[in-house]
Amino acid sequence: MIVGLLTVALVVTALADLAVGGSRMPLIDVIRALTAGPGGESIEAAILWSIRLPMTLTALCVGTALAVAGLEIQNITGNALASPSTLGISSAASFGAAAAITGGFTLFGQLWIGTALAAFALALAVSVAVFALGRLQGMSPTSLILSGIVMNFFFMALQQFLHYQASPEIAQLISGWTFGNLERSSWTSAAAAAVVTLLGFVYLLARSWVMTALTLGEERARSLGIAVGRLRAEVFFLSSLMIAAAVGFIGTVSFVGLVAPHCARLMLGEDQRFLLPATLLTGGLLMLASSFAAKLLSTGAMLPVGIITSLVGVPFLLVLLLKSREAAR
Repeated sequence: MIVGLLTVALVVTALADLAVGGSRMPLIDVIRALTAGPGGESIEAAILWSIRLPMTLTALCVGTALAVAGLEIQNITGNALASPSTLGISSAASFGAAAAITGGFTLFGQLWIGTALAAFALALAVSVAVFALGRLQGMSPTSLILSGIVMNFFFMALQQFLHYQASPEIAQLISGWTFGNLERSSWTSAAAAAVVTLLGFVYLLARSWVMTALTLGEERARSLGIAVGRLRAEVFFLSSLMIAAAVGFIGTVSFVGLVAPHCARLMLGEDQRFLLPATLLTGGLLMLASSFAAKLLSTGAMLPVGIITSLVGVPFLLVLLLKSREAAR
């Protein structure tokens, strides 16, 4: 029932996000434009299919990817405060984008494609580096977290150096990318995040029993015949791929990968059969709500959605922690 209610809330929020923008569009016009298809001749259909729908789908897919990746990172590290930022993958993607912007790296004559590719590639490269460092210590949760923290601070320092040395125009572009801006959305960004998230979700759902056993403790999982080290490696790479696909196009988005799993866990517990779908829906719901708020608060250019998630995520997580503490008493 909870998963069903989350699904309904997700659909309603997506329609509300489609109806909000620079030119306000009544909900009935949104539905007509959707049913008319991409070949619709009305102005509403052109706006919806070329601008708003790619933005809404990108927000949805990025939110689901970050939420699922955040949940699995928490599972394999046994740390409730772990998130995509913890492993240094997000900061590596930010540095890759900053380096591409500074160097003017283009692909097919487009800077945004070169920037997205550089961010995606560096995020995956750092994932391999974190995995290699963690493997030296037996793929323990502590070694993964410490390796990620090292990478996080290293690439943050490199990005700050590029930002300091850049011209004012380039520095503004770098800053704009690191805030997580949905104005860079396209059908490509939505498709990339959707494909990776769908494949990852299906794989993880099929292994929900194994992941549930891991959350009960490493020793108990080993006693059940689970190859814990191999499982951590598989889930780690899959999570890294989802994070790279999510932040590679629109930039860094904070707190979704941390808050969404906690919200779902408070509602449904640790059983991954229910927790995983609820986390996916909650992540998409949080991103769509942030996109909706960013459009409402914008007077000109759309407010970066990463600012909204950070402003909402901090107090929201604090409230959740206080409620869980009261429940424990």
